[in-house]
Amino acid sequence: MSYTDWKIETKRLVSCSCDYGCPCEFNGRPTQEFCEGVEAMEIVEGYFGDVRLDGLRVAGIYRWPGPVHEGGGIYQAIIDDRATESQKEALLTILSGQEQEPTTAFSIYASTIDEEPDPIFAPIEFEWNLQNRTGRMAVSGVFAAALEPIRNPMTGKLHLAAIELPHGFEFRKAEMASSTFHSTGEVIQNHQNRYGCLTYATYDPYGVVEGLSYPQAGG
Repeated sequence: MSYTDWKIETKRLVSCSCDYGCPCEFNGRPTQEFCEGVEAMEIVEGYFGDVRLDGLRVAGIYRWPGPVHEGGGIYQAIIDDRATESQKEALLTILSGQEQEPTTAFSIYASTIDEEPDPIFAPIEFEWNLQNRTGRMAVSGVFAAALEPIRNPMTGKLHLAAIELPHGFEFRKAEMASSTFHSTGEVIQNHQNRYGCLTYATYDPYGVVEGLSYPQAGG
């Protein structure tokens, strides 16, 4: 099938209600049975057809009553208010799983959503440091999340970890972090010291783009 030509190279932050590591990444059930959280990404370089998307940010708030694959989810998209109308349309098309294979991350997640409140157009705060395993994402009055390295509960020393998924549909590698976040409005949530990850991934209509360099996190 032919799709609009698009590609986005992204820095991503994800926070969810699961324990560190997130059982979902290993085909397990969510730690607390439900799954909820927030996410954001900054597009380093990107385009959708003739529309450039460089530097724009998107975010989202989500919740599923059980495992993601069982559906029944709610997802509210947040789009960078700096985007033009054509950029907004392009970003919402990508996030909704359109103009791409049904096996891509955006399309898979979109197929599990039953409720989509109107998108929010607002400034998105975004900080991302892969080497330090730190990050921050926020939209004033909507949600906020802070990510920091996981620490050994006995010694307080950094506990560095990463997940590699050679055939992952969402990422190939992600650095693990401890996340504290909250949101208001359509999905109210408040979590401390839960699963967080930082990753660098590129997507196109066929999924995660192979062969691109992943920044070294170092120690």
